[in-house]
Amino acid sequence: MPRAIHYYVMANNVVDKILKKVLSDYRQAFTGKTYPEENDDLDPLMAVFGITPGVKRENRQYWGRELGMCWQLLVSKLFSNQRADYQGPIQIEDDEPCDFRVGKDAVDTKYRVGSGDSGTLKKFKAYGKLLSERGYRPVVLLLREDNLPAAITACVTGGWTVFAGKNTFEYIRKEADFDLAEWLRVCESSGEFFITRRK
Repeated sequence: MPRAIHYYVMANNVVDKILKKVLSDYRQAFTGKTYPEENDDLDPLMAVFGITPGVKRENRQYWGRELGMCWQLLVSKLFSNQRADYQGPIQIEDDEPCDFRVGKDAVDTKYRVGSGDSGTLKKFKAYGKLLSERGYRPVVLLLREDNLPAAITACVTGGWTVFAGKNTFEYIRKEADFDLAEWLRVCESSGEFFITRRK
């Protein structure tokens, strides 16, 4: 095997193990969860864990929060492994206005933004300005495409470059040199991370 190809395979094996550890930890946390409800669209993380829209509707707040944290960890760990210029979040007073930095991009990850996120939207407006003043391009990577248009407008008004759904995965592919969308599809088809819910 040529050295360049061997290195690529080894590097991707490392990334594969790092990212699968995140999914495995979340699979453990999701297994056995039961909860006392609108969007029927699947997204790549729901598919990986076998979470149906019906299950998600049982407790949207829980699933949104947990899938959001899983998304943040996947993207952060991928970039920390793939980019030599990766830096963690910047601290501005008591706040961390982004999840990590690569090059001149200050990146924040969100599962989705909706109407109930008024506090988040105010922070986006303020944080975008703070990051820009420090020479960064504020970038938000949204996993889902069903974000509230007013929320997207608030982000853009705050100076953020917004990527959602396919555009998010394209940004990741380009900037981290890794096809996370395809990797998630492979994980989904393996069924390795499907959750088992106890009654």
